[in-house]
Amino acid sequence: MIHMNDVTKIYGNNAKGVTRVSLDIEKGDFAFIVGSSGSGKSTLIRLMLKEIEPSHGDIIINDVVLKSLTRKSVPYFRRRMGVVFQDFRLLPSKTVYENVAFAMQTVQAAHRDIRRNVPAVLAMVGLQKKAKAYPNQLSGGEQQSVSLARAIVNKPALLLADEPTGNLDPETAWEIMTLLEDINELGTTTVVATHAKEIVDRMKKRVITIQNGMIARDIEKGGYSDEI
Repeated sequence: MIHMNDVTKIYGNNAKGVTRVSLDIEKGDFAFIVGSSGSGKSTLIRLMLKEIEPSHGDIIINDVVLKSLTRKSVPYFRRRMGVVFQDFRLLPSKTVYENVAFAMQTVQAAHRDIRRNVPAVLAMVGLQKKAKAYPNQLSGGEQQSVSLARAIVNKPALLLADEPTGNLDPETAWEIMTLLEDINELGTTTVVATHAKEIVDRMKKRVITIQNGMIARDIEKGGYSDEI
């Protein structure tokens, strides 16, 4: 599903994002990427999304060699992904229903599929009664649930989440992580970059620890390192 071989990213100011990262995440896995601020977690997510290019090394996702993608083909590559961000990134002028439907419209889904799938995914995240509400009428947890619904409505093979609980209270954060776990159990490969120690310790998933841009440890059913 995800293969990184000797990947290094150096930014324009010679700051190192990640250094010589080699990593394999298999289909159906649930993996946390953990580390302190500036450790390289978000750099790895952005590399997987092809938002930035590696300075060295190869990245292969869903059998696609990322360096071979042209700029025009990147949006098509991302259609097989779902992405959840810390800051939600909802369209403020669209309702909850319209925000989720927009993700299907961008892949030119049929209207009948939109009418069927959007209510179903809103029900999954517990927001079927908020379909006509606008983002500014929702709590932070509800906005993140909409973001999650939007990310999964096209049934992606891979879901990437960059600090998805960073702006949420502990109870709401746990609800979001439970939804991510449910989605993973349906077959979606899930990668979550986070510094939420209690959640990582509680869920006992694969934990990939990043320190100073390098993989410090990679443990199945691990916890958040007390040394970070």
